[in-house]
Amino acid sequence: MPKYLARVKFTKEGLQGLRKGGAAGRLEAGRIGCASLGGTLECYYFAFGEDDVYSIFDLPDDEAATALSVAVNEGGYGTASITKLLTAEQVDEAFPAHGRLPATGRVSRRSLSGAR
Repeated sequence: MPKYLARVKFTKEGLQGLRKGGAAGRLEAGRIGCASLGGTLECYYFAFGEDDVYSIFDLPDDEAATALSVAVNEGGYGTASITKLLTAEQVDEAFPAHGRLPATGRVSRRSLSGAR
């Protein structure tokens, strides 16, 4: 199952909810949100700095991750940025499967189409 990283920054309403419901309530909401989309929450950490929460979770596909992102952002309690995570094996598989691409900045329509 694909793995994702979420970074969340609470809004004022989200911080008020955190204060009222406690950190355990936010953690449980994360678990429920992932489970409702057929996934599991691996870890959930609070932080201070640019982001307030970092979590790693498994979801069935990118569409489920998109649905989770929309739900968090639409809810008004925070803004979420979700990043798909890749294993070393997935990165290694990308090289032979897609051959050698032109260096960045040297891409033309001709080179992408395979024309010579």
